[in-house]
Amino acid sequence: MKFILGKKLGMSQVFIEEDKKVVPVTVVEAEPCYVTQIKDINRDGYEAVQLGFEESKKANKPMAGHLNAVGKFFKFLREFRVESADMPSESTIDVSIFEAGDKIKVTGISKAKGFQGTMKRHNFSGGPATHGQKHSKRKVGSIGATYPERVIKGKRMAGRMGGEQVTQLGLEVVEVRKEQNLILIKGAVPGNNGSLLKIVSE
Repeated sequence: MKFILGKKLGMSQVFIEEDKKVVPVTVVEAEPCYVTQIKDINRDGYEAVQLGFEESKKANKPMAGHLNAVGKFFKFLREFRVESADMPSESTIDVSIFEAGDKIKVTGISKAKGFQGTMKRHNFSGGPATHGQKHSKRKVGSIGATYPERVIKGKRMAGRMGGEQVTQLGLEVVEVRKEQNLILIKGAVPGNNGSLLKIVSE
């Protein structure tokens, strides 16, 4: 299983000479991640590898105590579940573990869009635009029946949209540029530019 943490830089495109096609890609900067802790099933109850991403000059006391053995502070710490953690602690993982053609899944926080109506949030079709209708084209419509005379739980309505953890499956690595610590992923991935991404092989 391959995994790494990265930062979304934005979208671009590359030309594939073999297929003679222009492919849209998301550029992800994945600096070498430090293995800060190895979780053991006997001690912790599960197997996992904890990675640190983006070095920081300071940390609060609990984080400083946790990373005291490593000797470095990090802005982000994330865990990856594994079947057997056979890598040494305080080692590093870089983009070279991936190669072009690898199938991956990417997890990130989706763009927050604030309070949105049902047409944008749930893809409702809206009301009729003619035949005596006025100011109702983007309205919700009926939200309940005569009985039980209340709005049923789970009814799709307007509300806050985005800002949630999303995992995009079935993505593909187009190119790996080790010298620049870059991974080029085919298509779009969740999150704003500059946001943290978890990249895991499928």
